[in-house]
Amino acid sequence: MAEFKTTLIMVAIMLAYAIPGFILIKVKAVKSDHISSFSKLLMFVCQPALTLYSFNKADFTKELGVNLLIFLGIITLVQLIFIGVFYLIFRKKMADVRYRITTVATTLSNCSFLGVPLLEAIFPNSPNVAVYSMMYFLSMSLLGWTLVSTIITRDKKYISVKKILINPATLSIAVSLPFFFTGFKISADNGQLLGQIENMINILGKMTTPLCMLVMGMRLATIKFKSLFTNWMQYFAVAVNQVIFPLCVLGLLMLFGVDEELKWCMFIMCACPIAAVVQNYAEILGEGQDTAANMVLLGTISSIVTLPLMALLI
Repeated sequence: MAEFKTTLIMVAIMLAYAIPGFILIKVKAVKSDHISSFSKLLMFVCQPALTLYSFNKADFTKELGVNLLIFLGIITLVQLIFIGVFYLIFRKKMADVRYRITTVATTLSNCSFLGVPLLEAIFPNSPNVAVYSMMYFLSMSLLGWTLVSTIITRDKKYISVKKILINPATLSIAVSLPFFFTGFKISADNGQLLGQIENMINILGKMTTPLCMLVMGMRLATIKFKSLFTNWMQYFAVAVNQVIFPLCVLGLLMLFGVDEELKWCMFIMCACPIAAVVQNYAEILGEGQDTAANMVLLGTISSIVTLPLMALLI
């Protein structure tokens, strides 16, 4: 029951972050055209800082290294299966961008922007939970900058080795891994300068959740509120993403008999609402922004019910 209460409080606080963004657009202090710039700041600055923050907290062991590889393999496979299934289901309707957004929204989870603070609250004594989240985000980013971008734009130019290797997720993890493997910490224990760098990384990393929700609040202010609740696709994407997907993953993990910490971390991250990066990709790629925003917003709002209920399974 403690997990239910903790999750409910955390989700409520996260939703409250969206209010200033909503107000800024409504009073015209920020123009709607600028939302994509905030999305780029989130993906290209704050998310890499969150990656460094997460790896800097964890202590490498052989067991953890193996579990991270297992985690990365399982979550990548499951995401590919779900995206593939819904791509086949909607393949005859892919000319409509709403179906393309729905295809990816059924699977991508807000595993880092909301997942990291949530995992740290549920498992306060485990420094490894944040680094598990980064494995999830790495997998999602590899798919996002390639397969997901291809599905949204219907342009195969995104399927390339360059897109796989050169994106914010892989580059930030490439920078983090040498420190992680050697056990070297970016902290005041290793010098005053590194202590200041650690503070900078921590501040930028922890900005991801507030900034993510601010962007959602801004987008909410640009759409008709009624549109959140009048399209069956949005309910479908939320139901699959936040209920069916995590339960299927949990069943698979129980079948495999994986490490307990790995199992519950992956389950909670899969149960997080539809990924904010679905909206961010739509903003950056310039396709399906309103559909993506509606799905992300409805998913985030409904997560105040779905996430605490899922947390009861812990």
